[in-house]
Amino acid sequence: MKRPIEPASGGTPRGRLRRALGRFGRIFLIVFLLPLGTHGLWQWQRGWPASWNRADWSSTGRLPQAGAHPEAVVHVYAARVGNWRGIFAHHTWIVVKEAGAARYRRYDVVGWGRPVRENGWAPDARWYSNEPELLHALEGPAAAAAIARIDAAVARYPFDDYGRYAAWPGPNSNTFTQHVLAAVPELAIALPPTAIGKDYRADGRVIGATPSGTGVQLSLGGLAGVTLGWVEGIEVNLLGLVAGLDLRRPAIKLPGWGRIGV
Repeated sequence: MKRPIEPASGGTPRGRLRRALGRFGRIFLIVFLLPLGTHGLWQWQRGWPASWNRADWSSTGRLPQAGAHPEAVVHVYAARVGNWRGIFAHHTWIVVKEAGAARYRRYDVVGWGRPVRENGWAPDARWYSNEPELLHALEGPAAAAAIARIDAAVARYPFDDYGRYAAWPGPNSNTFTQHVLAAVPELAIALPPTAIGKDYRADGRVIGATPSGTGVQLSLGGLAGVTLGWVEGIEVNLLGLVAGLDLRRPAIKLPGWGRIGV
């Protein structure tokens, strides 16, 4: 009596699952871990500040004196974080100034004490010795109209209690900045893919509009998700690492390296 021919292992449910997991592992290695590893090597060769006390937190002098600049201002900045965390993460903050005001106001969230800080550092200061990058600048009447909504969003940030900060997956400084930007979607600002915590939705929703209001976002507590939007582009988030494409200004987005393109 002939023995029945058993299906190849690849044809069984277990075999198909094994193949699917293998494909996922290769994609995760190539798209997420390889860019992160190469950026880590590059960052290690450059070096980074060893401690908070040894880092440079001084102003870069990029912003003019507030009194010499009469118009209203809204600026959004990003800079690499300190030590080994700079391999894959940025810190972001917001700077505002009303028309005719004698000083800027800077809003950050930090991981000690009360999270939301006002004017903890110079508005254009280095962060852990890293030069800040200006993500967006708005001036004049449009900035003046946005400042009231920015201040209101800062006041209602839901994670401003002691102990509510979490560097990963959030809520953190980038969760805060994203929450504030969602209050003024016409600014059309996309935070860097390396702004870990930006996908930790402050509204607690699993599915909702992107902060710019130009698309939709699925987020599982900042640990995993997908974002599709004109401003934000196409982003896939796995364990806080983001890869994707920028549609509005053609570019690729890679873990560690961030946005590479126009």
